[in-house]
Amino acid sequence: MHETSLGGTLRDYLTGEDVDETTFEEFRQALVKLLVEEKGFPKNNIRPKVKLKYSVDGEDFERPLDYVVYDDSNKPIFVIIFCSGEVGSYERETVCAGRLVPDGPVAFALVTDTMHASLMNVMSGDVVARGMEAIPNWERLLKMAEESDVRPLTVEQRERQTRVFHTYCGFLFGTCCNESCPEPSPSKKD
Repeated sequence: MHETSLGGTLRDYLTGEDVDETTFEEFRQALVKLLVEEKGFPKNNIRPKVKLKYSVDGEDFERPLDYVVYDDSNKPIFVIIFCSGEVGSYERETVCAGRLVPDGPVAFALVTDTMHASLMNVMSGDVVARGMEAIPNWERLLKMAEESDVRPLTVEQRERQTRVFHTYCGFLFGTCCNESCPEPSPSKKD
């Protein structure tokens, strides 16, 4: 199933602004509400729709990441991707996003459909926990991030991760049903 507009708007839990109502936006809103109200994440440390800009063969693209979580020093530590299919089939893409996130890599990444989830160590790519109970609370996430061995990517590693990430974007946008799925957005030159 693909994300499509339902023609209305919803009030964004984090920003209070109106956002497009889509087939999946209610699930994203429920997820971020869980992070804040049940897991203790500060609202100000979660940013929605962070743009991941990248280039492949001289062409620029951007893809919004559902949520990026920052520590109190404004360092990204956690990427969250909402998926509309089998969670396991989005794990590698999510790890790539965690490695490529602006000012990253992050320590951990989560992919979820809001019923199932995989928590992954971004540096190793390993799944460290499964299920919605795998979502750490705020204090635990900070401790996990502090104890993790996050290293910047080399130019070669970044290039490889970008190509893998772009391949997944191609599967999601444009190749599955050419007419109803948009392709990744070409990035606008600043």
